[in-house]
Amino acid sequence: MKLTVNIDHIATLREARGEIEPDPVIAAGICELAGAEGIVCHLREDRRHINDRDVRLLREVVRTKLDLEMAATDEMVKIACDVLPDLVTLVPENRKELTTEGGLNLSQMKSRLSEVIDELKSKDILVSLFIDPEPANVDKALEAGADIIEIHTGKYANTFEEKELLKELAKISTVSRMASEIGLIVTAGHGLNYSNIFPFRNIPEITEVSIGHAIISRAVFTGLNDAVKDMVKLVSVI
Repeated sequence: MKLTVNIDHIATLREARGEIEPDPVIAAGICELAGAEGIVCHLREDRRHINDRDVRLLREVVRTKLDLEMAATDEMVKIACDVLPDLVTLVPENRKELTTEGGLNLSQMKSRLSEVIDELKSKDILVSLFIDPEPANVDKALEAGADIIEIHTGKYANTFEEKELLKELAKISTVSRMASEIGLIVTAGHGLNYSNIFPFRNIPEITEVSIGHAIISRAVFTGLNDAVKDMVKLVSVI
């Protein structure tokens, strides 16, 4: 299983003071040198952390894979088609949310998502859809034209009652298997950390996990290089 590192919270720390440090672009280089196989950043409408300058510089310096998370808006599609990340992950976006709260509503957004995916693919950009682990979402993602699904693991990560935890893992496993069987690449992310990542060793269809907050939090104490290396060790044996 591969690890991609979300560097949004490096930018969050920078924006807390409105200054220039720490630089998420430098952080991306450290993550790659430590073994990360991709860099993830979310360019939000309100630019609360990652900004346009970051995205453009990241495109120049990232040597593994640049995954641009974004809403399916005209502004973001234009930026993506100009910057040309390796991958775009389409996510829902609520201005008031602290972090992404769930997967896309594929039924409600079907027509729009298909249009956006077609435009991004015309620029040879792979497209992933951020979905909740519900079986109905698998066929809808394929119909929309997605190459990849990223399963939202937030409910799993925030569940501490064993029965509910096992229920969420079963849903993630089922959706992963269904998607893989019809040719979709399967990834996962949101709320995953150094403890709750372990059960994913039993879900071989998940080829990659995206982790940000847990790694950046550990980096405060151990340094970013070691924090990434620690997570790489955990996922590489899964």
